[in-house]
Amino acid sequence: MACGFRRSIACQLSRVLDLPPENLIKSISAVPISKKEEVADFQLSVDSLLENNNGHSRPDMQVQATRLAEKLKCDTVVSEISTGQGTVNFKINRELLTKTVLQQVIEDGPKYGLKSELFSDLPQKKIVVEFSSPNVAKKFHVGHLRSTIIGNFIANLKEALGHQVTRINYLGDWGMQFGLLGTGFQLFGYEEKLQSNPLQHLFEVYVQVNKEAADDKSVAKSAREFFQRLELGDMQALALWQKFRDLSIEEYVRIYKRLGVHFDEYSGESFYREKSQEVLKLLDSKGLLQKTIKGTAVVDLSGNGDPSSICTVMRSDGTSLYATRDLAAAIDRMDKYHFDRMIYVTDKGQKKHFQQVFQLLQIMGYDWAERCQHVPFGVVQGMKTRRGDVTFLEDVLNEIQLRMLQNMASIKTTKELENPQETAERVGLAALIIQDFKGLLLSDYQFSWDRVFQSRGDTGVFLQYTHARLHSLEETFGCGYLNDCNTACLQEPQSVSILQHLLRFDEVLYRSSQDLQPRHIVSYLLTLSHLAAVAHKTLHVKDSPPEVAGARLHLFRAVRSVLANGMKLLGITPVCRM
Repeated sequence: MACGFRRSIACQLSRVLDLPPENLIKSISAVPISKKEEVADFQLSVDSLLENNNGHSRPDMQVQATRLAEKLKCDTVVSEISTGQGTVNFKINRELLTKTVLQQVIEDGPKYGLKSELFSDLPQKKIVVEFSSPNVAKKFHVGHLRSTIIGNFIANLKEALGHQVTRINYLGDWGMQFGLLGTGFQLFGYEEKLQSNPLQHLFEVYVQVNKEAADDKSVAKSAREFFQRLELGDMQALALWQKFRDLSIEEYVRIYKRLGVHFDEYSGESFYREKSQEVLKLLDSKGLLQKTIKGTAVVDLSGNGDPSSICTVMRSDGTSLYATRDLAAAIDRMDKYHFDRMIYVTDKGQKKHFQQVFQLLQIMGYDWAERCQHVPFGVVQGMKTRRGDVTFLEDVLNEIQLRMLQNMASIKTTKELENPQETAERVGLAALIIQDFKGLLLSDYQFSWDRVFQSRGDTGVFLQYTHARLHSLEETFGCGYLNDCNTACLQEPQSVSILQHLLRFDEVLYRSSQDLQPRHIVSYLLTLSHLAAVAHKTLHVKDSPPEVAGARLHLFRAVRSVLANGMKLLGITPVCRM
């Protein structure tokens, strides 16, 4: 990809520099398009070459670039060679560029950009991604939304690159909250309410019992006893817990379907209640377990009593903790999946927790702990619906659908939609995802409904609108024109800018695959949509000669294809009408 142009340039450079082409490919980058002037297609930074040859001193980069450029020759691929600030720039033969890019986009389809030479030495790996992970018996909180969409993006990207990906939803289905919930349900629960609206009712029970436990020590005591009964395998307590879990998962599956997200495995902390006891025994056998005055068991990760490095792994009553269950889960997954990489997607508040879990695995003798990675993200602030503060994701999805339907009602094409609710939800989700993915994942951001639903500017609504508009263009003019394509007709600046931008898609995918940040893809797709909007106004298909119309239609079809590919990686379902 970059349609083999990069390799062609690397081969010529390799003869002059006496370096293998493979060493040069990643130093040759596609040049971002400029509104002010037509730019070259690729550039080589002389600086990156000197990094490859560590023994060199660093003379003036400009002189180096000029010397190198003088040794290179134009050929059937490269039509012009120039120099910039410490760079050698390459312009590709315009007709070859047009023909090759359009052909490659159509031929590669959803694989366009992924077959690039940038990924040629990429070994196929087994990757586990743990994401979403809501707490059972609590409604799906918006706090879990970011983990869900970010984890889905990472899994999509890794899968697209040919890795074997296992998506795990590790549910918070064990722990002290079930002691509270079990006790609370016995005090305030109603079977009919549980059956008709399980998560809402369990949430109400949970809130109520927490208030009671704060004021009444006997409620707190019976909650601890209920959880102890669970840990000891009491049949009655387990039956109630199982009912809460099953009803919750049913509800989650329905919400994930709306989000377009799926999992290969619904796991949970409960799976590891016995295995966590084995972890404690192993820690003890290695002399790492220390008992405190309170009767809890801790591990000192610093080895010198530093309080900030103390990790608690067992309560005083012998029951397990979150960290212990995470250790047991990691060990179990390595046995089951033999992963090359395991990625945990949670908010940045859990950074210390995962550092400790990975450190514990290391000192337990598991060298593969270095294959574990935490991808942290920031907090969304100010997400409210018209009814006030939002707690639950379903409220947000309903609000998205409602607002989007109202926005679409004023547009005449909406009346022709077969399923306006589905379209509204897909466009609304695109809006939500793009707002979330535009910045660094680690950043907190202020949520704004007005910004989410702007149809102009850098929004998900604009991406969906561009896709639908280009789809409509193809439908209107049909495939007849596509047989009639003379790529020499695409030499206008607007066409060249689009082709140059399409050339960069593999580089953008490569950057996202390196740092797992979706913003590179988001920024690329927004620029592509703006370029398409300008071209749509100036490069008319209607009333143009057949070969010009055919060439332009080919170009717009390539834009729509790459736009759809990128959107699907981000977890967005493109719409064809809106």
